[in-house]
Amino acid sequence: MRVMLKATLDTEKANELLRGGKMAEEVKGILDRLRPEAAYFGPLGGRRTMLLVVHMQDSSEVPPVGEPFFTHLNAQVEMCPVMNAEDLQKGLSQLG
Repeated sequence: MRVMLKATLDTEKANELLRGGKMAEEVKGILDRLRPEAAYFGPLGGRRTMLLVVHMQDSSEVPPVGEPFFTHLNAQVEMCPVMNAEDLQKGLSQLG
């Protein structure tokens, strides 16, 4: 299942990582571990934000996917199931 993960970084923690030269290392570690289908970065609502599309087999993967954002980046995290166009067509074809 595709899941859109939105991580809104804590400004103070992100500033600390940037000043210490560790932000790139943190982001690379996250991307290497999660291997997202897509990854986007930018300011949303005035805060540094990461948008990732990741694959999960089931809901038991929520803690290992989300916790590093909380513990390493003090981020606010939201997750939502999403579909690509092919998934949408498949789902719509099942409607009566």
